[in-house]
Amino acid sequence: MAADDRTPPAKRGPEPGPGPEPGPEPEPEPAAPAKGLRFPSALTILALVTVAVWLLAFLVPAGLYDRGETGAPVAGTYHRVGADRSVTDRLNDLFLAPVNGLYGLQDTATGEVGPGFTGALYGSAGVFLFVLAIGAFITVVFATGALDRGIARLAHRLRDRGALLITAVMVVFSVLGTVEGFAEETLGFYGLLVPMMLALGYDRLVAVGASILGAGIGVLCSTVNPFATGVASSAADISLGDGILLRAAMWVVLTAVTVLYVVRYARRVQRDPEKSLCGFLPGDLTRKAAADADVEPTLTRLHKTVLVLLVLVFAFMIFSVVPWASALTGKADATPYPWELDWSFPQLSALFLCAAVLVGLVARMGEAKLSSTVIQGAADFISPALVIMLARGVTVIMNNSKITDTVLHSIEGVVKGTSSSLFAVIVFLVNLPLAFLIPSTSGHATLAMPILAPLADFAGVSRAVVVTAWQAASGWMNLWVPTTAVTIGGVALAKVGYDRYLRFVWPLLAILFVLICGFLAVGAAM
Repeated sequence: MAADDRTPPAKRGPEPGPGPEPGPEPEPEPAAPAKGLRFPSALTILALVTVAVWLLAFLVPAGLYDRGETGAPVAGTYHRVGADRSVTDRLNDLFLAPVNGLYGLQDTATGEVGPGFTGALYGSAGVFLFVLAIGAFITVVFATGALDRGIARLAHRLRDRGALLITAVMVVFSVLGTVEGFAEETLGFYGLLVPMMLALGYDRLVAVGASILGAGIGVLCSTVNPFATGVASSAADISLGDGILLRAAMWVVLTAVTVLYVVRYARRVQRDPEKSLCGFLPGDLTRKAAADADVEPTLTRLHKTVLVLLVLVFAFMIFSVVPWASALTGKADATPYPWELDWSFPQLSALFLCAAVLVGLVARMGEAKLSSTVIQGAADFISPALVIMLARGVTVIMNNSKITDTVLHSIEGVVKGTSSSLFAVIVFLVNLPLAFLIPSTSGHATLAMPILAPLADFAGVSRAVVVTAWQAASGWMNLWVPTTAVTIGGVALAKVGYDRYLRFVWPLLAILFVLICGFLAVGAAM
């Protein structure tokens, strides 16, 4: 998705770089073609999805399951409920969908989401602020010239080994994804990966693929991820370790296939830039020319200091979000170690804002320049932040219309009375539309697993296979659906059209689909 026009560099500070961060020189956008249709922006897509789901809620009957002590639905208790929302209420839901997607609160008594209720935060305010804080931090770092120079030097040294860099990034992201659900955190890395991949002669889709697919395939094949496998296993009343061998085998095979797919595309673009599926923005191709220069860029003491701070900040971010006790013991309810931080987006937002100020002080920017750079950085990242907000607003409409349980009930009827192998594949298939409507893995697991897990007993299938099938469906859909912040926010940060990303990823999705069904069928039969 193309970003908004940039502010002139006089307001930015020296040596900013391209990508989701500010560009080196604001160049005019290429003229739009006189004829033909253009794929709509991510904001437009989500606006259309919001209206479509809102209209669908008029047709789908409202229904609810009875809830147990934990709030999970009880199998066999689905019942229709009266449509208690008037047309005025529904119009209000549509009108306030973006607001609720940002800071809507879920009422503790009724479960309805709205800005005036009392209860837990349902909106995506935490992720929204996190994206803006990342923008501020990355922009300040680029204003020092350190990241530009460091990326150019790394690209110069790896100009003949770019595949190794792509593989390393994707494997690390995949490991973090399978262990602790590393997904939204990848939004913080686009400011590093986009200019680095451009400097190696690749396009922006390579950075998108390395981020979304690297972490996404890890989450798809979660082994001990407490937010996916842990929640689902607990809801299915089995151990977190049940089925881990099948999931580990899937992780090895699917990660290898995904890495090879991205590397193959990257090499094709490097050999012939005309084969890029997303094309290049003004200034993109100059990165490769700088990396191919005979003279290796040098780093000043300031550059080295800022780069060390950059590495420390990102390393600390990863350390702070990993649930180490759960990851190392394999128990979803393990008591956290005393040194665990258990940070989430509010703390990470504060971390990056403080880090931006620290970098500005080290670079001796001065109060006026540092303030304007932080503000400009947040402004440059407002587009992906709005995309994330709108995506969350879609689920609010479903929640308030009480149609989510109706979808669950239809799934319950489909999977009954099938063979073991077919049952596992059907569980995967019927979870696909539900994963589109509920992109949150923990929310999806909490709703679906208490319904699906007991059905495995009648099919003679291990409940662990149901957990694996469910998380594979959730992970596969979250690689591409526009209702997930990781995907739609990622393409927005990289300034890649969502249609270009779909064209890039669909052959891989087909390959993964076949492999997943094969693994599930074999796992159920065994």
